[in-house]
Amino acid sequence: MNKLSLSTTAALANGVNMPRVGLGVFKVENEEELITAVKAAIEIGYRSIDTAAIYGNEEWVGEAIRQSGCNREELFITSKVWNSDQGYEATLKAFNTSLEKMGLEYLDLYLIHWPVEGKYTETWRALEDLYKEGQIKAIGVSNFQVSHLENLLKAAEIKPMINQIELHPKLAQTELRAFAAKHNMHIEAWAPLMQGGLFENEILTEMADKHGKAIAQIVLRWHLQNGIIVIPKSTKPHRLEENVCLFDFELSQQDMELINSLDEHLRVGPDPDNFDF
Repeated sequence: MNKLSLSTTAALANGVNMPRVGLGVFKVENEEELITAVKAAIEIGYRSIDTAAIYGNEEWVGEAIRQSGCNREELFITSKVWNSDQGYEATLKAFNTSLEKMGLEYLDLYLIHWPVEGKYTETWRALEDLYKEGQIKAIGVSNFQVSHLENLLKAAEIKPMINQIELHPKLAQTELRAFAAKHNMHIEAWAPLMQGGLFENEILTEMADKHGKAIAQIVLRWHLQNGIIVIPKSTKPHRLEENVCLFDFELSQQDMELINSLDEHLRVGPDPDNFDF
């Protein structure tokens, strides 16, 4: 069996180790709910927490980290620069604001949230400088298509180490994954469970029954066996537990191919080639 555990990490291009399973906090807009969920996740064994400036909950993530009692060095904290803050100087300012809100001295990963045309190359230059100064352990992008990455790589001194994208069985992103592999760039999936849109699927239901697992566990295991980093979002303790019970079973090659066959290029989020925010 493929020996994976909650402590399993992916080695990024610069040698930094990033947990393969983390917690996403998108749309968690209640302070008490978020702090309780993050503390519970850390207690269960999660070490990676993914937030963003636009989520409006960076301060609460910082408070949860302090209340957890977990050593900062054991955690892997990600945030992202929002679209209205892109550009060189604005990004530097936005980064400092995020650090202040969280009460942290550095971030483990900082991402460009969306490829804002005409701005993301200057934004990337700011991330490179923050990285060189040691304020960020790793840098990357989010929602970048192959065309955006090709354009960025022409100007970049440092390649993105992560591309965080919408990815799930109905949007398998095979071309983007192949491009990332070619450039030693890890893929991280947001909405890895298609925001619940897979839970009635007949193929996944049968597979879950066969393995004695929940559909969420089947899908997350599919991601892990494909080498994808995942950040499922949940605030419910039983879901937090369920989302990490992924390591005592393995999907067969036939299972993997069946799940691969579900790909419909279907998005639940915005199209990175056509967004206006």
